[in-house]
Amino acid sequence: TFDQDYNSGTYLQPASMYSVVFKEGLITFHFRPTTHHLNVLRRIEQLQSHITLTPDWINYALLDDITDSFASPIQTIQYEVDSIDELVLLLRESETNDMLRRIGSCRKNVMAFSRLLSNKADVVRGLMKRFDDRYSIAPLVGMNTQTGTSGTGTAGSKEEIHNVGGLIHSPHHRDGEILLYLGDILDHVLTMLQSLWSYEKILDRSHSNYLAQISLEINQLSNQTNGVMGTLTFFASLIVPMTFITGLWGMNVHVPGQPGQEGEPLVWWWCLIGVMSLYCIVAIYFGKRYGLI
Repeated sequence: TFDQDYNSGTYLQPASMYSVVFKEGLITFHFRPTTHHLNVLRRIEQLQSHITLTPDWINYALLDDITDSFASPIQTIQYEVDSIDELVLLLRESETNDMLRRIGSCRKNVMAFSRLLSNKADVVRGLMKRFDDRYSIAPLVGMNTQTGTSGTGTAGSKEEIHNVGGLIHSPHHRDGEILLYLGDILDHVLTMLQSLWSYEKILDRSHSNYLAQISLEINQLSNQTNGVMGTLTFFASLIVPMTFITGLWGMNVHVPGQPGQEGEPLVWWWCLIGVMSLYCIVAIYFGKRYGLI
């Protein structure tokens, strides 16, 4: 079983429970507080007039109550999975902040229940094999028993027979009933495991859809950024040539076209142009060498 207290720090932690079945009774051992034995006692009080109480039946009732304790948490997981599956593609960007946390928490619970239920099917199959081996000779034993009790009264291999409601109930007949009950528990366990596997697939798909949606939003934001950068680049392409021209003709030397100084030499101006050109050539060389451009 498991810790069923949702507010506990050990919620969903495994809690082992052992049963020792005797011919006339049953002893259980558990290391954490549990209510399964109390639920079985209430069930016995309600059904005591309709059942033949045996240690094997009490053991079955404990297994059935432990299995039923998984139903409510798994139903809660189903509601959460359906909610995530419907909302993952419908929520707006501002409302999806906790979606990844919800998906992760739900998948954690699904894996926890899968681990708790995975070994229960083997336990129930083992018990069914034990009862099946005992029940396989039930028709022959029942025939010998009825012949021994209604005939000459010879002792042979007689089995104890109970008459409940006008029907003959031998121990092998009760084993057959418990075998059917254990089959019902096995079907319940396998159904819950299949449900958990389907929930895991849905959550995996929802996780992929969520990441795809985040990727689309990032691409949209990148496209918007590229649009803004394109606008800034266009204005920069207008301003840079004007800045370059005004910088060349605004230097504190003789420049071409300066009024009243048409015959003055432009040595310094050409030297500055050469230095700037050399700087540009060197910068472009190192930029290509180191992969910067």
